[in-house]
Amino acid sequence: MGKTIIEKILSQKSGVDAYAGQIVVADVDYVMGQDGTAPLAIKSFKEMGGKKVFDPEKVVFVIDHSAPSPNEGVSRLHKLMREFRDEHGIDFHDIGDGVCHQVVPESGKVGPGSLVVGADSHTCTYGALNAFATGVGSTDLAAAIISGKLWFKVPESIKFVLKGKLPKGVFAKDLILYLIGDVTADGATYMAAEYTGEAISDLSMDGRFTIANMAIEMGAKAGLMEADEKTFAFVKEHGGRDFTPVFADPDAVYAKILEYDVSELEPMVAKPHTVDNTAKVTEVAGTPIHQAVLGTCTNGRLEDLRIAAKILEGRKIHPRTRLIVAPASRKIFLRAMEEGLIKIFVEAGAAVVTPGCGPCVGTHNGIPSDGENVISTANRNFKGRMGNSNAFIYLASPATVAASAIAGEIADPRPYF
Repeated sequence: MGKTIIEKILSQKSGVDAYAGQIVVADVDYVMGQDGTAPLAIKSFKEMGGKKVFDPEKVVFVIDHSAPSPNEGVSRLHKLMREFRDEHGIDFHDIGDGVCHQVVPESGKVGPGSLVVGADSHTCTYGALNAFATGVGSTDLAAAIISGKLWFKVPESIKFVLKGKLPKGVFAKDLILYLIGDVTADGATYMAAEYTGEAISDLSMDGRFTIANMAIEMGAKAGLMEADEKTFAFVKEHGGRDFTPVFADPDAVYAKILEYDVSELEPMVAKPHTVDNTAKVTEVAGTPIHQAVLGTCTNGRLEDLRIAAKILEGRKIHPRTRLIVAPASRKIFLRAMEEGLIKIFVEAGAAVVTPGCGPCVGTHNGIPSDGENVISTANRNFKGRMGNSNAFIYLASPATVAASAIAGEIADPRPYF
């Protein structure tokens, strides 16, 4: 019987002929913690009697969720992480380096066939690189830091066959919002989502990261894609070693196979307060917007900034709307400066903040007020997600966010393309 991508990776990393439903103990290739989870992992590491990490070159901590620190309590946690780095010599990204789910792929440490665990639910982002990457709790992270191993129940897989080409003004974010709206927020719970088809092949790596990033929003354990020339080019560009790609067998068994034609897809918006509460942009157009956010681990990459800048160039944001831009990494920030994108944002009236998670998790950099509507390129819009449970968060593509910032209300971006 053939195997899915995730069955193959877990078989290789565990030394077991693994199929969906089995429990395996597998070797991990890279382990990541961020400033919202690493301090708890350090505490668990000590409680487990940890003396050293299994391999300093395979463990990374990233300060991104509250960077720079907004208060003294967070500063203490950041200090704890830095002390752990100094003691154990692990990889480390400090304030301003960027979001964990951008700096890890940029590091070259992750590629096709890798098994990665991170104490952050959007670790599934790296599946765009043909890796099995998944989020874990801080205690499991501590166990992996000590042993280099972790147990997994091999997930079933759901295959998304995405046919056709995306129309102008429609992007990867619109596609994944549409899929989540169709499958629902728990429609792929503890499954691995395999994305394939012409629509995926046509996407840039930036677009593919957007798709993989939001697999968790349909309940999936991971979101994976097969490697191709674009994948290898990305890994090579970022100095990665040689990786061995993993392909699903033609006779692999899937829990479901879902086929879609994306050629008529329209810009999509997720309405408050769930990601699967989706609508076409035309159905919510005219909704007043008080704050717009461009960035996050979903859509803060260079392609995203270019798309938004194309719309914003020579224009001003609405006088009653705030626009916050958070590049996903320092490298992206620098490239955006070189290309003149940052100048466009600033001249349009945007506030550009430190590369990192920005206002997405509601720790700083743009907490909305009571009753305000926010449109964001982020991946979650749960009640209170941005730090105020009395605000309303809409999710959309960088194009829709930029168009809405100009209009002061949710707007269809297609007239700009």
